[in-house]
Amino acid sequence: MDVVELHGLTKSYGGRPPALRDVTMAIPGGVVGLLGPTGAGKSTLIQCVLGLLPDFDGEASVLGLDVRRDRREIRRRVGFMPESDAYLPRMTGIQAVRYLGQLTGLPRNEALRRAHEVLYHVGLGEAIYRQVKEYSTGMRQRFKLATSLVHDPDLVFLDEPLSGMDPTGREELLDLIRDLARSHGKHVIWSSHILPDVEKVADAVVVLDKGEFHGRFQLEELSSDRGHVRLEIEGEAAGFAAALGEADIQLVPDAAGAAEAESSGRTAWIATLPPGTGGADVMRCAHESDVRVRRLAPVVENLEQVFMRILGREESN
Repeated sequence: MDVVELHGLTKSYGGRPPALRDVTMAIPGGVVGLLGPTGAGKSTLIQCVLGLLPDFDGEASVLGLDVRRDRREIRRRVGFMPESDAYLPRMTGIQAVRYLGQLTGLPRNEALRRAHEVLYHVGLGEAIYRQVKEYSTGMRQRFKLATSLVHDPDLVFLDEPLSGMDPTGREELLDLIRDLARSHGKHVIWSSHILPDVEKVADAVVVLDKGEFHGRFQLEELSSDRGHVRLEIEGEAAGFAAALGEADIQLVPDAAGAAEAESSGRTAWIATLPPGTGGADVMRCAHESDVRVRRLAPVVENLEQVFMRILGREESN
């Protein structure tokens, strides 16, 4: 199920270049990382989808609801945790969350009950009667998460939810985000530029850069970079490379594994396998060129490496 669908979404501010340029994509359910460097257009996209910036070109829907026509229903079914602080002065935690619950349409008593539940759930149970302005940075992040959940939405947008948190708090909030999907069946779209945190929790990611859509993939695809294998060999590489070349298999040095391989008297390489070839073809070429393969394993990438490759920035980094 795709929870957000965009067709030709374009948003400009005055005479400046578009913050979003002809974005057409679908965001699946589950926990999805909305990735991109600062200025990529992530926050603008969220605000357009939520109806906070309705003057955009193109079409957008959330949970099957039209962003322009169904704004009230979207706000009833969608929660939003903004990047910047958002609270009313002189209100305690419980007052603020209850009030926001009422704004979504909850009766006063139901909003108060839900406010207690979500504040305890995010770890602010002992601070509910303190004024929000007295909260630490980490506590305000938890408070904002509580406000996004008070009306029990189906979908939650999180804009840089871990900003300013210490390592322990980050891990605890990651557990809360994971729990939203796994235990409570909610969809989460998480805007972030901190890739290792996203990799711990997300099911999929979509990538923006300079206001343009650059792709979507499932995190399970990181298990191996299909078509690439890492090799350590003993013997002359020139003949081995020539034999591989006849099979349309490219061989390039593996800089990352060079030092470890050399300590064992070997050389490290990366082989690119075209469709229809595999490890058996590599071993056959090694036998033909009198080379011993001491290691053959799929190349495994982390999210940051895939992200940089998608944006075409490997050489510059």
